[in-house]
This record gives sequence, structure tokens and C-alpha cells, in this order.
Amino acid sequence: MSLNLARAALTAQGAIAEAALRQADRPAALSPDPFHVAPALNEVMGRLAAEPDRMMRAQADLFNRYMELWRATAQRAAGDSAEPVAAPPKGDKRFLDPDWSNNPLFDVIKQSYLITSDWLNNLVGGVDGVEPMTKRRVEFFTRMLTDAMSPSNFLLSNPAALREAMETRGESIARGMANFAADLERGGGQLSISQTDFAQFKVGENVATAPGKVIFQNEIIQILQFDPTTETVCEIPLLIFPPWINKFYIMDLRPENSMIRWLSSQGVTVFVTSWVNPDQRLATKTMEDYLHDGIYAAIDAVTKQAGVKTVNTVGYCIGGTLLSCALAHMAAKGDTRVASATFFAAQQDFTEAGDLLIFTNEDWLKDLETKMDAGGGVLPGQTMADTFNALRSNDLIWSFFVSNYLMGKEPKPFDLLFWNADQTRMPKTLHLFYLRKFYGENALAKGELVLDGVKLNLKDVKTPIYVQSSKEDHIAPLRSVYKGAKLFGGPVTFTMAGSGHIAGVINAPAAKKYQHWTNSALPATVDEWIAGAVEHPGSWWPHWAEWLKARSGKQVPARDPAKGPLKPIEDAPGSFVKVRSDAG
Repeated sequence: MSLNLARAALTAQGAIAEAALRQADRPAALSPDPFHVAPALNEVMGRLAAEPDRMMRAQADLFNRYMELWRATAQRAAGDSAEPVAAPPKGDKRFLDPDWSNNPLFDVIKQSYLITSDWLNNLVGGVDGVEPMTKRRVEFFTRMLTDAMSPSNFLLSNPAALREAMETRGESIARGMANFAADLERGGGQLSISQTDFAQFKVGENVATAPGKVIFQNEIIQILQFDPTTETVCEIPLLIFPPWINKFYIMDLRPENSMIRWLSSQGVTVFVTSWVNPDQRLATKTMEDYLHDGIYAAIDAVTKQAGVKTVNTVGYCIGGTLLSCALAHMAAKGDTRVASATFFAAQQDFTEAGDLLIFTNEDWLKDLETKMDAGGGVLPGQTMADTFNALRSNDLIWSFFVSNYLMGKEPKPFDLLFWNADQTRMPKTLHLFYLRKFYGENALAKGELVLDGVKLNLKDVKTPIYVQSSKEDHIAPLRSVYKGAKLFGGPVTFTMAGSGHIAGVINAPAAKKYQHWTNSALPATVDEWIAGAVEHPGSWWPHWAEWLKARSGKQVPARDPAKGPLKPIEDAPGSFVKVRSDAG
């Protein structure tokens, strides 16, 4: 035990010293308060200080809850049973180890933490007379603080970690510090917590394996056409625009959950846009560039390759936001080449865009711009990953902190988390425009967004629309997606899936997981829609496929990607998707 503890201490000290040396050559931090929460916190605390009666009631409530905890603890110590005073919310995995409940000491630690964190978060959440976004910013960072202070995150107050240390005679702690050192090394002196075993996955070999060809490319996109698996296919092909923040292979992780393979099995000719992972040369690319060289160039290529005049389209997340803009732009120009549009977890109205709104404060954006300038005009992919991880810190940060460092475990191979860490860089001009115009000004929903000299109005879009939302989506919240669905001028079919931003979308029928809700009406509010919706077991994909096929024309002979008018450039998944952000 002593030798292992000494080895762990030396490993940690060496790693921290090496990280400090690496950081010494870098510029000082941009700001001691990078998210500019201090002014908001001062305002909220000022409001609380102005209500001494409320503070006294809150303190009395906290005191009473602690007294109740001590009463229950004494009752248990006397051999009687007692109901817990505080219990973790449903889905909280931090306190699953039996000792958190069975051991009186750890039970008191757990309940004390839950009482205090719940009290503090409710205190902040109950403040009146504060601008909503100011209050929301403080609520978010208070929740981050209380999550970070969970006793599960510390060795001496985590029973599972202590038990592992005793059973392995300190070997788990030594392994944990080795993992810590490796993550510091991988992050170039900044802690980059491993969420999976990255060495177990390789794009094109065991993820992104659906066969096909790259049939077109320019500076910012490659277009992939996938091999058919049926003798005949629908006449009108499907063109998918994934988000450029991530790689397209979320739709092709494994054969059994691949949306691309499933669509091909339904007789759909599938084309997918693979966005470039931009470097400094593309720093000045604009939303107009992504409109013309992305959406329009893809439609041009697909209609030529398939020998058709129209295409069905899909926009996923931010790819859907861009597709919405393109549809409005096409409507203004009289371009009718899009027969239908489907949106996966995509937003058009950003008034209820979730906690990501917190990261679009103008002061924060100025710091972000400075960071991109220092990086040659692009935002590192890790920055985007860190932001998304912060939205679910207990699941995507602290659970791995505990497992990797306190328990000394090696991350398990998990293709979804490999994809999640494979973020792309963001070009400065495009990214700042997106954050300011959509999250900041909500310009598209207001009909104020101008692209390529055209003021965009979604009411002009008469194209049939299918909108998929997810009940627990924290990136494109249900209410936000529904508001966007109400903006279009043509027929809209709205569907709600179970689960969240990824699992709600990528849910193959064979898995028989979750459920979905349908309602042919589109009433004024999402609450009215839910009240009239019908629940169905399993995936929403078959419901969408039925809708899609009704708009896909007659059956024609299957299309071989290698034999179309456009000469194949390379095999799927192409070269763009293989460029990693950490490779420079």
C-alpha cells in the first residue's frame, strides 16, 4: 500500500510539473472569469441581500432539514429504520454503490450534500426581479459548482473508491494517477479526460463502414453515395446534411444501428454530406459559403448523379438550421428542387434553446473570438467538446473523473463516446455569425436574417416538412424545436421521440428501445400537441420512412455509385471524415 501510494504521488507530481512547464510558454488566461458569471452572480446575490426575510426563511429551512437528518440518523443508530430525508433524483448515478445507503457514515455524507446542494440551487432559482438570462447563467454555474463538490468526486468520501484502494492495496490509486498523467499528456498540458479507449476505433474500419463512394467534393464538403441493398429504389433520392460540428458517422456507428444502412434497406438511395474539418485556410468561410458550396453544391451533385430534378433532404442539428435557411433562400428564388425536408433535432427559433444560450453572452463571444484569433482563425474541436460536456457534467465529466482517476479503471470501448470526442474545428467567421445571429438575435425566426442579399422568411417555405424532436434533448430542446416547426408555411408533421439528442435520433427499430409520439395536428403550443399525441413503442424511423416514401416517387432500378455520371473519387467514408482536430 505504501509503495503504491508513493508511486501515485510521484506520478501525479511529475504530471503536474510537466503540465506547468508546458503552460509556462503559453499566454496567460484570457480572463479569470471566462464565462462572465461574476456580474450576474453579484446581481443575484444583491437581490437576495435585499430580502433579509427571505434569507432568514431559507436559513431556517436549511437548519430544519439538517435537524431532520440528525433525527433520522440517530433513529438508525438506535436500530430503528428511518426514511431518508434526501434522496438522489431519478437517473442520478453518483450514489448507486450500496454503501452510500447501507453505511451510516456515507449515508449522512450523501444526504448532507443533497440537502445543501438542493437548498443552494433552489435559493438561486427562486430569486425574483432579475433578468431571465442573468438568472439562468447563475443557476447553471451554481449547478456546476454543486456538481463539482459532490462527495462522490473525492477519494476520502467515496466508499467505492476507498474499497477499491483497500482491496488492491493502493494499486487502483497508482493506476488512476497514471491515467491522470496520460490525459494531461494527451491534452498537451491541459486535462483531457478520456471517455473511451480511443485506440479501439478507426474510422472506416470498425465505425463508418457502410459501403459507398465519394462522388463529389469541393473545399468544404464531400458527397457520399452509399451502395444500394435492394433491386429497386425510390426515384427521388435522400440527401442528408449532418451538423458540421460533428462527423457524419453518428448515423453509421455499427451495422446494427446504422441509419444509413437501414435507409438503404428500405429502398432509399442515400447521399450524405461529409463536412470538412476546417483549418486556418478556411477561417474566413461564411454562412453564405456553406449555403452555396454546401447545400446548393450538394443538391447540384445529387440531382446530376441520380438523374432527377428533385431531392428529399434531411438536416440534423445545426445542419438543419442551415437547411432551413436554404429552403427560405430557395423559396425566394423560386427554386423547387427540394421535394421534402426532414429535420432531426434542429432549431429555427432559439428563444428556448436551452443552456447553450448561456455560452452566447457577448462578453464571452469576444473572449471566444480572441481564442480563435490565437488559433489562426479556427476554434479547437476540444473547446466544442468541453462545452457540450459541461451541459451534462455529471455524466460526461465527473463520472469519468471518478472511474479513471479515483477507481483507476481503464475507459471502456464505446463507439458513441469515440464519436463524441471526434469534434471538428470551427471557422471563425461562420461560427461567430451563427452564435450571434441565431442564438443571440434569433434573426431567422424573426424574419430578419439576410443571406446572400436575401431576407429569409420561413413562411415562404411551402415544402412538406417532417420534424423529429426528442423528449429529453438538452441541446435542441423539445419546446425550441416545436417553436421552429410552427414557422414554416407549408404542411408540417411533428414527431417526438423518447430519450435525448443522440439516442432519440439514432434508435434503430431492431433495438426495440424507447418510444415515440405522433399527432397529425400542429396546435399552438407543444403542451397541446403532447396532450393530443399517441404513444407508440419503439423507434420513430418506420413512421418517418412511411412519410418519406410517400414523397419519393416511383420505383426505379437501384443506382450503383460507381456507375453514375460523376466519377467516383474514393471509397466511403472518404478522407474528410478522417481528419482529426488533434492532428493539427
